[in-house]
Amino acid sequence: NEKKEKNKNLAQKWLMQAQVSPQYTHKHSHGGVPEIQYFGASALHTKISRYWSDIPTDQYESLKTQLFSQIACFSSGSKMVLTRLCVALASLALNTMPEAWPGAVAEMVRVFQEEGGGVDGRARCLALLELLTVLPEEFQTSRLPQYRKGQVRGALGREWGSVCPLLQQLLRRTDSPGAVKARVLRCLSSWVLLDVPLSESESLVHDCFSALPDPELFDTAVEAIVNAISQPDSQRYVNTLLKLVPQVLALQEQLREAVQNGDMETCHGICRIAVTLGENHSRTLLEQVDHWQSFLALVNMIMFCTGIPGHYPVNETTSSLTLTFWYTLQDEIMSFESDKQAVYLQVYRPVYFQLVDVLLHKAQFPSDQEYASWSSDEKEQFRIYRVDISDTLMYVYEMLGAELLSNLYDKLGRLLTNAEQPTSWQHTEALLYGFQSIAETIDVNYSDVIPGLIGLIPRISINNVQLADTVMFTIGALAEWLADHPVMLSSVLPLVLQALGNPDLSVSSVSTLKKICRECKYDLPPYATNIVAVSQEVLIKQIHKTSQCMWLMQALGFLLSALPVEDILRNLHSLITPYIQQLEKLADETPNPSNKLAIIHILGLLSNLFTTLDISKQDDESADGSAPPVKTAPPPPGPNPVVVVLQQVFALIQTVLSKWLNDSQVVEAVCAIFEKSVKTLLHDFAPMVSQLSEMLGQMYSTIPQASALDLTRQMVHIFASETDHFPPIKALFELVTSVTLSIFQQGRGNILCLMPLSSLDVKAVFHCGVLSLKFPEAPTVKSTCLFFGIGGGASRSLMDQFAEVLFSLNKHCFSLLAVWLKEALQPPGFPSSRVTIEQKDNFSHQILRERVNKRRVKDIVKEFTLLCRGLHGTEYAAEY
Repeated sequence: NEKKEKNKNLAQKWLMQAQVSPQYTHKHSHGGVPEIQYFGASALHTKISRYWSDIPTDQYESLKTQLFSQIACFSSGSKMVLTRLCVALASLALNTMPEAWPGAVAEMVRVFQEEGGGVDGRARCLALLELLTVLPEEFQTSRLPQYRKGQVRGALGREWGSVCPLLQQLLRRTDSPGAVKARVLRCLSSWVLLDVPLSESESLVHDCFSALPDPELFDTAVEAIVNAISQPDSQRYVNTLLKLVPQVLALQEQLREAVQNGDMETCHGICRIAVTLGENHSRTLLEQVDHWQSFLALVNMIMFCTGIPGHYPVNETTSSLTLTFWYTLQDEIMSFESDKQAVYLQVYRPVYFQLVDVLLHKAQFPSDQEYASWSSDEKEQFRIYRVDISDTLMYVYEMLGAELLSNLYDKLGRLLTNAEQPTSWQHTEALLYGFQSIAETIDVNYSDVIPGLIGLIPRISINNVQLADTVMFTIGALAEWLADHPVMLSSVLPLVLQALGNPDLSVSSVSTLKKICRECKYDLPPYATNIVAVSQEVLIKQIHKTSQCMWLMQALGFLLSALPVEDILRNLHSLITPYIQQLEKLADETPNPSNKLAIIHILGLLSNLFTTLDISKQDDESADGSAPPVKTAPPPPGPNPVVVVLQQVFALIQTVLSKWLNDSQVVEAVCAIFEKSVKTLLHDFAPMVSQLSEMLGQMYSTIPQASALDLTRQMVHIFASETDHFPPIKALFELVTSVTLSIFQQGRGNILCLMPLSSLDVKAVFHCGVLSLKFPEAPTVKSTCLFFGIGGGASRSLMDQFAEVLFSLNKHCFSLLAVWLKEALQPPGFPSSRVTIEQKDNFSHQILRERVNKRRVKDIVKEFTLLCRGLHGTEYAAEY
């Protein structure tokens, strides 16, 4: 293989050299195989763009001449070879302008305009346009050094004077073929991306508008206009922008016709132009107060595009293009100082109320029959589109405020109470969706329309899955409000419990119950028996998929947290017993893939239940940080209910483990139960510490797995400082460390869990650290660097430890530290490319001077770290 590789490199080198010689190029231009010619042209481009320094200066001229003549030869030949040759000449121009080849573009234009070698004028013209189009593109991707990029960009900017008149002349001539005009538009697109000032391309952009009625040129003209007006620099040219507005408004007739004829492409293109102008220049255009009516007309044109008839994405794809415009316009209006803002709001608040109506109309589902005919991909695109509408509504609320909610509530009330006119479910659903979009992220607790809305919800006749889903999500979005108005729970909770039994409403009903159980847990005890019973029933019937079962367990964990301990235990007993019996049966069976899934499922249910079952009142502080009233009873005496259950099932879990110890997923599921419990219970987990430590030790010594290490880390973190629990934790820690060290000695480990504790083989740990630096796994190397380095990305908290190490070394082996520091800091770029040799020397001298003052060593280390990380003198450093 090595030999092959060597030969290939040689062949390529030989080809490269051959291609620079004029004979090569000549030989391959006539009657060759296009693929070989393409390869030759590509390799030549590679030579020029990447190995420019290998080309002798005296060959520049002949190479240029050869490329010109090759391009002429291929102008009526293979298009792909022509393009590669043009790219090669473009690369040559970029490497030689402005010094060695001043006026490159002007020369290109001149060469191709001269009558030449029997090649017809149209082909020559197209070849020239191809060359001029690839020139800026090649510049964008070139590997020129930074200083050259600036020079060349300037030189290209000056060449626009030669390009612009040519493009204009070709575009305006009535006898120019369509293919030439299309290439002119592509060429303009390419040049404006170099930040050609809008004032200098203005007349060409106007010509692009004239090209829009021609279906052949429509797409490329749109692209050119959009590129020109979205250049970051273009907002400087206010007068040019003002002249563009009427041109865009003049497209409204063509837009309406396209809508009538169902011509989606034309709608899309015109909308892109209007949105680009509005989005990139709304501030500039808002500030031109004398022209407010024409800008308002542009905004209304964009509104027309937002509300374009048809259902996205099946009969229209245009409306989604407009959504970011509405964000931008609102941001600009809200950023003016208050007196100006008031004037703009007077004009634009009505526009935004209209926008809400339009968006809710667009968010409506089609008829059931039509929706059934959509593909799953179309349904998914529609779902995402509705999420975008939801985000827009949430944003618009910032501008329209409470009035928006009242407006939606009035509409919904009229819909649901109007007996004469039967309403479509789609209409009701869209209004509720608007409500939910806002309530989900904005604190609606102060809104006076929510009680009315909750009163309306039971009046909705829910005969359809989409509507039912939205009703559920709306109730979920109001969970915090319900916690403050618990009297309303009785009107919505029955709806949620009923929906739990419907597999089609799985996600919405379970997530809503979870939100209610989390936010309103102290008001739910009267309903607890009912909630647990319904939940158990749906779990036994296996109505929900795995992840919804897990959420349901979390919901029950929140719910039980607020009950008296004896009720918690009673409910836990009835809830968990069927699963424990199942697990006992599974533990007896010979391991196989299907019982593995069942075991992981049951362990998952338990760990999700314990994640949220927290009888301490710590997370229920009210907003001002004071404890909630009434609910601050001291924790009940006796063991925590979770601990009681864990102790009951501990032996069973050990049995499961003994059978599945070599299966990392089962081990992970077991560890997760304890990890979630430790995280939630913290010190209440104490009664389990010694038996869990023992089990972890046995697991890890038999088959070391990462999940066991993570759990060990949790335990050490919480219990290492408690004298009562220190012995088992210490024993576990030492066991884990020695097993890990032996893995390293066998040279096959990617597990690293390093924590400072006494009676540790420090040398061995240090050696492990050094070994770990050589591992391919990024997380391992990252942990190791955190473990070692001052100059790396180590966190602030580790700095003091490093300082301690240096201080001790300085105290006890001063002469060696002097040698080590010198050696360690010698390599360039270590520990960071940001520090100079002088700064490193200075650091060494400062450290070696301080043998008494530990605080000072910590400061020196901190300073050096900041220098290494390039943060010296920043705000971050000030807080450090």
